[in-house]
Amino acid sequence: MAKVWKLPAIESFVPNGREWLLHVLDSLCELDRCKMMLIFRRSCEVDRSIYAALVNEIRLLMRLRQTCVTHVARVQNKASDSLARFSTREPDRTTGSALGRRRREASADAPRRRSFAHANKREETRQAEFAARKADYLKEAAQIELERTRVEYEEKKKLAQSQAEIKAQVARYEDELRRKRAQHEHEAQRARNQELVKMQEESAIKLEQLRRQSEEEINEIRRRTEKEKARIEQETMRLQKMADAEAKALELQLSEDVKRRLLIERANAEREKWVQAINTTFEHIGGGLRTILTDQNKLVVAVGGATALAAGIYTTREGARVVWGYVDRILGQPSLIRESSRGKYPWSGVPSRAMSTVTSKLKNGSNLGKDGKGFGDVILNPSLQKRVNQLANATANTKLHQAPFRNMLFYGPPGTGKTMAARELARESGLDYALMTGGDVAPLGSQAVTKIHQLFDWAKKSNRGLLLFIDEADAFLCERNKTYMSEAQRSALNALLFRTGDQSKDIVLALATNRPGDLDSAVADRIDEVLEFPLPGEEERSKLVKLYLDKYIVKAGEKRKGLFSFFRRQPQKIAVKGITDELIREAAAKTDGFSGREIAKLMASVQAAVYGSTECELTPGLFREVVDYKVAEHQQRRKIAGHA
Repeated sequence: MAKVWKLPAIESFVPNGREWLLHVLDSLCELDRCKMMLIFRRSCEVDRSIYAALVNEIRLLMRLRQTCVTHVARVQNKASDSLARFSTREPDRTTGSALGRRRREASADAPRRRSFAHANKREETRQAEFAARKADYLKEAAQIELERTRVEYEEKKKLAQSQAEIKAQVARYEDELRRKRAQHEHEAQRARNQELVKMQEESAIKLEQLRRQSEEEINEIRRRTEKEKARIEQETMRLQKMADAEAKALELQLSEDVKRRLLIERANAEREKWVQAINTTFEHIGGGLRTILTDQNKLVVAVGGATALAAGIYTTREGARVVWGYVDRILGQPSLIRESSRGKYPWSGVPSRAMSTVTSKLKNGSNLGKDGKGFGDVILNPSLQKRVNQLANATANTKLHQAPFRNMLFYGPPGTGKTMAARELARESGLDYALMTGGDVAPLGSQAVTKIHQLFDWAKKSNRGLLLFIDEADAFLCERNKTYMSEAQRSALNALLFRTGDQSKDIVLALATNRPGDLDSAVADRIDEVLEFPLPGEEERSKLVKLYLDKYIVKAGEKRKGLFSFFRRQPQKIAVKGITDELIREAAAKTDGFSGREIAKLMASVQAAVYGSTECELTPGLFREVVDYKVAEHQQRRKIAGHA
């Protein structure tokens, strides 16, 4: 806000008043100059409102300055006039001459002297009044000087306060501008940092893309180099074989004449020898025939002996066939059995069964020591594995306590290990096992019932107990109200239901099917335990890949031990290079939806691809190529099945 300046009212002569007023004006000019300099220096930095206030204040100061200048000029003129009047006043010449005349007259006349004395006193009184007025003026000037000093001090103080306020305001403006500038610089720096981070990320992405592109180019060059190397090696081998063949052909051509002469001589010698032997034989035969034909008794004896020999041979053959059929029917293995741990006859396979029992126990013991499961090559879901182990232990304890066995149903997609699990369950529980398929019953026709009864009679003869596993059970155990089911199949189903109507202490019936809903309700009623065999998960597929990789690749070239192993041709050892656990997990992830059988076929295809290569070694590239091919083939089969 503009300051209101109170100027002293100088109506008469004031000592040093001019200097005081000029000092005040100089102070106002200095203040005006400072403000002007501040505005011109900070006009581009302060706000518009502050700028307008400062401009108004400067305008008021300029108006006040003009007023002060005018007032000072007026006071100066008035003081000059008063001083001139006071200093230039002269005594009235007329009065002086009258006084001289009065004195002369006084000297002549007393009354005139008294009048002159009275006039003189009056003049002295007037001079005294002028002196008193001068003293008053001097006192008033001293007071004005004191007032001027006080006002000057107050004005200096106000000026200092005003300058301090201006400086504080300037400092506040500068601080605010610094903060705004710092904030602006901070935002600019943050924007630059964000831009720099973005540029660094883009640079890192570009570097990663360039690295990947370089790796792909290097891999492509390496693959081309390997292919070119393989082609050059094949071409070299072909040229070498051609050279060897030409050398052998030249050698054969050179020795052909010698061999031909040797062969001709040997053929002539052999021909002469055989001609002599034939002649001698025919001479003996001719002599015998002549003797028999000439002697009638010898002719009768020869004809009777030949007839008796033929009759004896025929009778012996047919009798042996009849006897063997009876023995086979009574003691032999039923024709429905495809595989069994028992021999075909009670006395057959005893040493082999004992050896397999000892081997399986040792193998299971070693497996139990490793993973605590003891199920050999069967890899199942952990919960299903636990359930199968519980069933094996329960079946073993059931046999030990002579309690009735429990029948089982295994269902799930094909190739998920149902048959292998049943075989291992029988081995773990100490039972014999026999495998048959439901598709073998329908072709038997009317003999199916007899064969079913023979099968169960044969199974009851097992001293250890027998696990009868029927694969594809829905082929002849389906619903009896099906229109396409023949009378022979219904009879066979009824025969099986009759033999399984009661709990058995000799036979464990295990059924396997892909469609459990097609089974007859009476068959489902005879099932005590139901196990689902799903497709293997990623962890199980990884274990299966390792298992079959070890079986088909790593152990493919091992020497076989046996009596005639020396005379057999040993397979070539496969070199495995770069097959890591990471690659196996990658293959397990790609084979989503594969069954255990499909994974085994996949590794068999890998083995075939290795044997088809020139170097007989398994590399990561070949492994990935076969896996990708089999995965594409699996997806194609699923599409075909979906369309069908």
